[in-house]
Amino acid sequence: MNGKLIIFSAPSGTGKTSIIKHLLQSGLPLEFSVSAASRQKRNEEQDGKDYYFFTPEVFKKKIHNQEFLEWEEVYPNQFYGTLFTELDRIFANNHHVLFDVDVVGGLNIKKKFPDDSLSIFLMPPSLEVLRERLFFRGTETEESRLKREEKAVFELGFSKKFDAIIINDQLQTAQEEAYQIVNAFLALKDF
Repeated sequence: MNGKLIIFSAPSGTGKTSIIKHLLQSGLPLEFSVSAASRQKRNEEQDGKDYYFFTPEVFKKKIHNQEFLEWEEVYPNQFYGTLFTELDRIFANNHHVLFDVDVVGGLNIKKKFPDDSLSIFLMPPSLEVLRERLFFRGTETEESRLKREEKAVFELGFSKKFDAIIINDQLQTAQEEAYQIVNAFLALKDF
């Protein structure tokens, strides 16, 4: 393998996107892995930037052709995954891969590349704080917020299987902790 894999997993509402953006702007040789999805593209999303959008049929064909590093059927006929071509694209730029994946996908990547990957689980300070964050986002319906809370409880059960756990109580502190952990891992072996 040409580079390293940095895996972030977390329940919705933990600040994962903010921490990943911070790392991408930190000067570390990282590039974000664009996931594939079989859901409809939202108005503000761009194919190839936010996700690679495929129909469920095309996604299933890519699964059959073993084109995914990892994939999961999150809801019936709604698939998400990481194409192997993303690794090739990022390694060709002499960067390490930064993933934002769910816990199952993250652990599957770690299992395939145990020595070349770092898995980080981002935790909320408490379930109550997570509930408040999801509520005050204002982007969720009551039903979707309850689904996210239920999924968060499930995901929190996997935290101890990750290489590192960061509790995001104060965003700036969590960003600095993430930077230190990732920087130390990357320093172990360069290109």
